[in-house]
Parts: sequence; C-alpha cells; structure tokens
Amino acid sequence: MKKRQTFSLLFSCLLLSGTYGQTKKEQQVLQVMKTATQYMMDVASYKGGFVWSYLPDMSRTWGEMEANRTMAWIQPPGTPAVGHLMLDAYHATHDEYYYQCAEKIANALIWGQLPCGGWNYMFDFAGENSIRQWYATIGKNAWRLEEFQHYYGNATFDDEGTMQAAKFLLRLYVEKYDPAYRAPLEKTIRFVLESQYPIGGWPQRYPLKHDHPFHGKEDYSSFITLNDDVIPENIDFLIQCYQVLGMQDLKAPIMRALNCVLALQQGAPYAGWADQYTVTDLQPAHARSYEPRSVNTGTTAHMVMKMLDYYRLTGDSKFLSGIPAAIRFLESMKLPESEVKKWRRPVRENTILVPRFIDPESGTPLYVHRKGSNVKNGVYYVDQNIEKTIGHYSSAAYINIDALKEAYARTLTLSKEEVTKDSPLVQDTCISLKKFYYQSHHRYGRKETSAEVLIKSLTKEGYWLSPIKQISNSYKPAPEMPASEDIRYMETMVGDEYDTSPYTPEKEVMGISTGAFIENMTVLMGELSK
Repeated sequence: MKKRQTFSLLFSCLLLSGTYGQTKKEQQVLQVMKTATQYMMDVASYKGGFVWSYLPDMSRTWGEMEANRTMAWIQPPGTPAVGHLMLDAYHATHDEYYYQCAEKIANALIWGQLPCGGWNYMFDFAGENSIRQWYATIGKNAWRLEEFQHYYGNATFDDEGTMQAAKFLLRLYVEKYDPAYRAPLEKTIRFVLESQYPIGGWPQRYPLKHDHPFHGKEDYSSFITLNDDVIPENIDFLIQCYQVLGMQDLKAPIMRALNCVLALQQGAPYAGWADQYTVTDLQPAHARSYEPRSVNTGTTAHMVMKMLDYYRLTGDSKFLSGIPAAIRFLESMKLPESEVKKWRRPVRENTILVPRFIDPESGTPLYVHRKGSNVKNGVYYVDQNIEKTIGHYSSAAYINIDALKEAYARTLTLSKEEVTKDSPLVQDTCISLKKFYYQSHHRYGRKETSAEVLIKSLTKEGYWLSPIKQISNSYKPAPEMPASEDIRYMETMVGDEYDTSPYTPEKEVMGISTGAFIENMTVLMGELSK
C-alpha cells in the first residue's frame, strides 16, 4: 500500500511539473506557448476578440484600419485566425486550455454574428452607436479604403472575413460536436446558401444593398464577385461542410458555383476573368475607384490554377477547356522592354510583366493614378501611362507563364482516378478536416525564426515585441476643400494629415502583432512535432 501511494505521489508530481515524458526543450516550448497565449487572451484581446496589432500600452490598436479598443476584427489575421491557431495548439499539445481559448474566441464571434448569419469586417462590443461613429469618422476619412467609407450594416465575403469565421466554427464544432456551436454554424451555412445567386456566384455583400452609388457609378457590392477569392472561398467552405457533416444537399449549390466560374471566363482574345460582374449579363464590372471595369490578368493567372483544382475536385475535363485560351491571353499582354523599364520595379525571374487591368472590349491597358491629398479633394483616374501609378494597388503584374503551362501539362498526364482520389465529391465519403490549419495555410507560418530565439525573446509580460507593419494618422475632421491637382501622393500609401488610410511607418514602431503571434506559435508547434 505504501509503495502504491509513493508511486502515485511521484506520478502526480511529474504531471504537475510537466516533466513526464518531455525533454527540457519541450517543457520550455510548452511554457512559452502557454505564457504568450495567456497574454494574448487575457490582455490583448477584448472579450475574446482580436485586431491585427497593438501598441504595448494598448493606447492605439489596428485592424486593416485603426480600431476602437472594443472592436474585434474578422479579416485575417484577426479573431478567427487566432481561433484556428488555438485549435492547432490544442492538437499539438492536447492541453484543454487551448480548446477553452478557442471556445472563448468562438463565443466572441457568435456575439458579433449578424442576424443574417455572416459578419462585417469587424464588430464592436461597445454596440451599434460606436461602430456607426467609427464609420462616420475614421472610416469616412480613409482615402484609399473606400469600402470603409460607407456603413452598410450587412455582412461581407470580402477578404475572407465571413469565411474565416465560418471555417473556424466548423472546425470547432466537429472537434467535439458540442451542440452549442451547431446553431451558429447552421446559421452561417444558411447565409451562404441564401446569398448565392441562381447562376451560382455570390455578391460581395449580403443582404443586398444598392444605397451607395459612388462618383456616379452603380453600387458594386451586389455584383457577382471573384475578387479576393469570394467565390472560391465560399465553394471551399461548402465542400468542407459536405465532406465532414455529410450534408448531401450542398452538392447542388457547389456545382452551380463551379459552373458559374466557368461561365465567367471571357471569350477570346481576352479570355480571362474579371474581379466582379454585373448579375444580369455576367459582364465585367467596376468596383472601387481604382478598380476599373476590366479583365484582370492577376486574377486570370490565379483562376487558371483554380480550374486545375476544380478538375481534381470533379474529374470533369470541362474545367480544363478554357485554360489554353487564358494562357494565350496572358502571353498576348506581355509588355515590351521599354514599358518594363518605365515600371521601375524589380524584375522577377521567369516572369513576364503584364498590365493588371485590361479593357474587355479593346484590350487596352488601364493604368490607375490619383491626384489630390485626401478623401475630400482627391480623385482616381485611368489612362495608358504606366509611370507614376498608385502605390497601394498595383497596375501591373508579373506572371510566371511557364509555371502555369507546366501545371496544366502535368495535370493532363494523370488518369481521372489519380486526379480525383482525394475528392470528397467524387469519392462521396466523409473526409476529416486537416488537424492543423496553419500547416495547409502557410500565410502566417513562414517566419524563419528558431524556437530558441522565440523562447529568449518573450518579454517578462508575456508577449513578443515586433514591428507593427502599418499604422495610421489619428482621425481629425477634414474641412471641405476643392478638387486638387496635388501630385505628391500619387504613389504613396497615405495622403495628408486628414487621411486615415494605413501606411508603413518610416521609423520602426514596435508593438504586439497578432500575425507575429500566429507565426511564432506555429514555429513552436513545429518544434514539438520534431
């Protein structure tokens, strides 16, 4: 009896000290992960909601723009991105603490979920009046971020916002099948299905609004949208629901969306894809002032790779049929060396330089410029001069044509059985989601930093100090002023003192980065898997 008690006591001590079956390095990694997470959850987050970056004293915080302290940002690397990280950490450590963190984040997201079932770019725990005031001040003065100049009050698919939250809720629900998360997940699925147009595409925002005509042009938020992967991300979410929840009724809307992407490709000689389309005729449409009605070469290259994905998903060769014409279109847009020199950007190996925006009727390049200094006196305009184009949204793109051709040729060599072996649609079986989000989505997992450096660099407070990538001018009311011919801000990220658009500071500003936290934690989890 005494021996049994002694062994039990020793075993308990080993568990409590964290040394049982762990090396000293693993103990350090686990402790640093826990300390950093506790700081982010208990100090940086607001009720489980996150923005992108914080000054150490929390006096200013930023998402894509400056945020109220009471705000939670949805776009990555915001609140859902940290939720995904917590589930990854739970899988890597088997520590229930991380699952509890994921639950706290999910509860914040559920609080911010709109009645329609989706999310805006952000929400504010201080309530509706607070967010309306933010839009009327900070958002209104953001010269280049026109999507924040008007408060719609509906949800957006832009920048993966709603889809990041949706995919996180799905992952959390299937982790333990806690019924608390079934209802908000189903609400999100209904939102995605209800917002889909009969043709298969989705608008940028939903429920549909038409109340913000801008500079004399129709409100673009209801247009069928490819920009920022709206349709591909929605397809991906529905496929995940289909594969892990066995929801057979999702197959039809998935196929409608896939066929819509086929229909959106334009005919030769400009056989590419646009960023958005008018719903009635599926023709290229405009969006923000610096996104003219056009066929987009960068989007086209991206969609070529997506069509290869959709062939692997369905085994249907129709998804390959438009690729040769798309590649020929991209090759035809190659700019001569004289224009490349005017572009004044570093040349990338094995690429050609092409205009980003192409007039869908004439094939004319559309280069975007601006003049003025802020939202009150500034204007964007388009011409055929590649010089001095706007710095915050590239008017040209480097395309690796050989890589596209090789990917296409390689796919053609595979049998249909090989191509579709991992497809949930073809195999028609429930397939588990990958355990680690940031192993398959490497956006925040690329940091070349060792675990040793991360262990040593954690501050005594429990955070990693890193450069804040973008800051902004504090809001100040902009007086009425006439149109300006000022050209000082033609190529800059931000205008004058009244512009609240974010920009990279000339002098390094140190703070707490949510993206860096995700990167660092991913590195440490990689150390545990060695």
